[in-house]
Amino acid sequence: MKKGVIVGITAGIGIFAVILAIAISIMEESDVYEVEDTLDREVSPDEEITPEIQEKLDEIEKTNLEEEYSPKPRDWITSGPFQIDRSEYVLGEKIFLVIGGLSSQEKGQVAFLRPLNDTYYSVYQTIPFDGAKKNAFNYYIEPKLSKTSKICSIDDIVGEWTVVFRGTDYENLKFKITDEILPGEEEDYQVPVC
Repeated sequence: MKKGVIVGITAGIGIFAVILAIAISIMEESDVYEVEDTLDREVSPDEEITPEIQEKLDEIEKTNLEEEYSPKPRDWITSGPFQIDRSEYVLGEKIFLVIGGLSSQEKGQVAFLRPLNDTYYSVYQTIPFDGAKKNAFNYYIEPKLSKTSKICSIDDIVGEWTVVFRGTDYENLKFKITDEILPGEEEDYQVPVC
C-alpha cells in the first residue's frame, strides 16, 4: 500500500510540473523575431515593378506633389539582370533595386559602396542573391546618417556611389547623391550625429 501512495504522489507531482512548465512557457514573451528574407520578395521576371513597389513609388510621388517637390525622372540604369531607378538622388530618396532574370547558377551579393574620397569606398549595405532560390526580387535602400556606421554628416553620404555585383562579371553601376534634401526630411540631415 505504501508503494501505491508513493507512485500516486510522484505521478501527481509530475503532472503538476508539466502543467506549471506549460503555463510558464505560455506567459513568457518570446525572444524570437521574424526577419524578412530579402530573397522572398518576389517580382515576376516579365514585370519591371511589382504592385508593392509601384504603391511605394506612388506614395512618394504623392508626398512630393503635396510638398511641391518634383523628383528627377526615372532613368533605369541596367547591368545584366540588375537595375536601379535613377542616376541621381537627393538626400532622403530611396534607391530602388530591381533584380529580374537571374540564372540558377548566379549567386552573390549586391554591394552598395559609398565614397570615402576620390579613390576609396566603404560598403554601405549588401544584399544577397541566389538565382537557384529566387530569380527575381525587389529591394530598396535609403542612405541615412548613423553614428554606429560612422556616417556622421551629409558629407559622408554625398558623392558618387558604386553598386558592385559580387560573384558575377556584370559591370558596376554608378549613381550620385547630391547635397539637396528631400522636403520633409531636413531634420534627419541637418545635425551631425557623431
